[in-house]
Amino acid sequence: MTEEQLVEGEEQPHLLLVDDDPTFTRVMARAMSRRGFRVSTAGSAEEGLAVASQDLPEYAVLDLKMEGDSGLVLLPRLLELDAEMRVVILTGYSSIATAVEAIKRGARNYLCKPADADDVLTALLSEHADLDTLVPDNPMSVDRLQWEHIQRVLTEHDGNISATARALGMHRRTLQRKLQKRPVRR
Repeated sequence: MTEEQLVEGEEQPHLLLVDDDPTFTRVMARAMSRRGFRVSTAGSAEEGLAVASQDLPEYAVLDLKMEGDSGLVLLPRLLELDAEMRVVILTGYSSIATAVEAIKRGARNYLCKPADADDVLTALLSEHADLDTLVPDNPMSVDRLQWEHIQRVLTEHDGNISATARALGMHRRTLQRKLQKRPVRR
C-alpha cells in the first residue's frame, strides 16, 4: 500500500495508536485519520492488546515508555495476533540499544519524538528500518530530557508539586527552582 492508495483508496486500513500521552494521541489520531486510516487508540499496553484482540489492526504505533508494560512488551503480543502487522515504536527516549531491540522483536521501524504524522506514515509504509537513521545525530540534551521527564511526572500528578517531588525523589524546593527555569533547547 502506498501513500496515494491510503488517501485515494476506498479501503480504510486500521491503525492502533498506543501512547499514554492523551494530547499526543488525540493529535496523531486526527492526523492519521486525515491520511486515510481508521484509528483506534489506547493509553496503555494492556488496553492496546484488548483493543487489538477485538478489532485487529493492520498497523500499530506504540510508545516505548508507558505506565505498566512498555511498547517493547506489547510488540510481540500484537505480532502473535497477526505476524503481518506493521508496527512502529515511537519514543522520546531514543537509544541505539532500544532501537535494535525493537527491530529484533519485530518492529517495522523506530521513530524518535518529536515525530509528525508524515514521519509516522513513512515509517509504517517502509519495508525495512534504516538502522543508521534510527537515532538522530543530535539527540535531546540531558537537560532537555530531564525537563521533559519532570513535566511528564508533574502532569501525572495533576500539577501537585509535592507529589511530583516525592515521585522524582527530589526536594520540593529543588523541583520548584527547576520549574521556574525556562525549558532548555533540544
